[in-house]
Amino acid sequence: MKTLEIERLRPTQATHGMREVREKTRAYQSLSGHDLEMAIAEKPVPIVLGPGGESFATDHHHVAAALWHAGIKSVPVLLVRDLSACSQAEFWLALEDNSWTSPYDQHGQRVPFTDMPLHVWEMIDDDFRSLAAAVRDAGGYRKTNTPLAEFRWADLFRKLLPRPSNDAEYEALVGRAVELAKSKTAIGLPGYIDSNGG
Repeated sequence: MKTLEIERLRPTQATHGMREVREKTRAYQSLSGHDLEMAIAEKPVPIVLGPGGESFATDHHHVAAALWHAGIKSVPVLLVRDLSACSQAEFWLALEDNSWTSPYDQHGQRVPFTDMPLHVWEMIDDDFRSLAAAVRDAGGYRKTNTPLAEFRWADLFRKLLPRPSNDAEYEALVGRAVELAKSKTAIGLPGYIDSNGG
């Protein structure tokens, strides 16, 4: 499988959850040798080639950022589409049409594509992105193949829950968010599980 230096990987999302990145970083740091190689190989980063032949990650931004923080220089990649012949405008439009980009900041406000971070370690921290992952891991909703599903969950939590200002507030928020995820308010979101487990 082809590998790419993480510093050459361009994000297609403005935000990620640093809490989630730190957890994944610790997990990678706890591994070595064959175990580490297998863990890295399990999560190839899907990429789209953009103008100038640059590689844009369409998913697994947290994985790539965690590997970079763990001192890993390159990551296996999987080519999804070659859009290198497109202009910048055509390229970003194609990404939007395919739900391969999320140009929104930690407040849910749209950012211009020209302001997207250049590296995975420069992405904006959004506690609600971490919260969306924590709620999924706690069984609040099912993992799905729906593109950008976690962003939709993060937006729901952002609208209805207070932004945590410290770790204790964040931990307390997870339980509330799991309840919210299983309530009628969340019907229609990807992976929704009602309170009866259906």
